[in-house]
Amino acid sequence: MNLTTTQLLIAFVPALIVGAVAYLLISSFLKNEENRRIYLAGKSLKPKTLPMRMAAYERLTLFLERMKPNSLLVRTLPGHLSKSEYENKLITTIEQEFEHNIAQQIYFTEECWNVIRAAKNTTIQKIRQVGMSDKSHTAEELRAQIINEFMDGPATSETALSFVRREVRELF
Repeated sequence: MNLTTTQLLIAFVPALIVGAVAYLLISSFLKNEENRRIYLAGKSLKPKTLPMRMAAYERLTLFLERMKPNSLLVRTLPGHLSKSEYENKLITTIEQEFEHNIAQQIYFTEECWNVIRAAKNTTIQKIRQVGMSDKSHTAEELRAQIINEFMDGPATSETALSFVRREVRELF
């Protein structure tokens, strides 16, 4: 029994084709099965994580509301503080509240979290800019100037709140 190369090819080519097709079918099946398991796991977790996500959205909404200049200035009165002490107190209040809520970022999209962080940073930057100006010399004057500065347009926290609201609507 002497098999020639042609006879060997005739015997092995169909076997290779069948093997390749079987491999493709099995790998496609396994990939679909893995995707199905991931989908089902996510679907079963959604009812459990939705209340936690909603609580996170509520907490960050509260943070953004409290960071609005009118709210911040009503809660944080200058008392007997100097201008620079009052400026630092306002910034510290924002930073502390943000840090208190920082773990909530795991429930937000990266884009939403970046919008929230940008709102915080912009608010702090505006407070610092007003504090560096020569228009105010006392904490009360600084307070009034901050109110005037933020009255020119919507607070950055408003923009962030709108973004958070849109993201919450996408959950439903």
